[in-house]
Amino acid sequence: MRQAAIIGAGELGGATAHFLARRDYAQSIVIVDERDRVAAGKALDIAQAAPIEGFATQMTSGADVSMAAGADVIVIAERAQGGEWTGEEAFGLVKRIAASAPGAVIVLAGPSSRETIERSVVEGGIARRRLIGSAPEALTASARALAALAVSGSPRDAALAVLGVPPSHVVIAWENATIAGFALAPLIDEPTRRRLTDQVRAMWPPGPHALAAAAVKTIAAIEGRSRQLVSAFVGPDGTMGTRARTAAVPIRVGPGGVIETVIPELSVVERVALDNAMMR
Repeated sequence: MRQAAIIGAGELGGATAHFLARRDYAQSIVIVDERDRVAAGKALDIAQAAPIEGFATQMTSGADVSMAAGADVIVIAERAQGGEWTGEEAFGLVKRIAASAPGAVIVLAGPSSRETIERSVVEGGIARRRLIGSAPEALTASARALAALAVSGSPRDAALAVLGVPPSHVVIAWENATIAGFALAPLIDEPTRRRLTDQVRAMWPPGPHALAAAAVKTIAAIEGRSRQLVSAFVGPDGTMGTRARTAAVPIRVGPGGVIETVIPELSVVERVALDNAMMR
């Protein structure tokens, strides 16, 4: 990837830029924030870590989002002062970025991105494939860790999907979950599954470093460096009807953004819960 842009120099933006730079996924990264001195300081700090950590990504900064126009991937994080963009501000920001960088995939890294994605697709007419809310991947990672702990296993061996609209409408696909190749459902009784689901709900929203790691994992998949599915907020699919809403689902991504959604096998109860979460 030639260039990535991080919009917002807050803690989430700084962590995302650092994680991304360390992996040398982009030739250059620009951090953009209206508080340009903060953005410049973060860029300089990361650049000074390059010889120590052994990466070659070039770091720059600026105050105007137009500087992101040439980026292949644009991450919307949060402001150095003022936090995550929400509501009308977020909608306007996404529209501006989408218009100035028509070829870029836009990754919204914050936990409040679901509403912005839905409005941008439905009202703004932005292509569904271009907008990815990466925060649910952080929640999915937590669910894997909790499930593995329940059976004294390793999170690296756990595979499960988290879907729906967190925190109130989280659906964990226990029917399809595995650990080290074995089905998880027979190993975890129903009361334990309910308890684990409640614990996962309580972990929303994830912290800035978890959100940054989820955004970078999503970018790795976009760039073809990983074939892993990621759990993400994606805009409503027109084939699902006018009442469909943006929800977290596993997706396959590529250079153009979302390739397809991959809904795992669900029990009848899980399917009903997901349908309820995805409909207004």
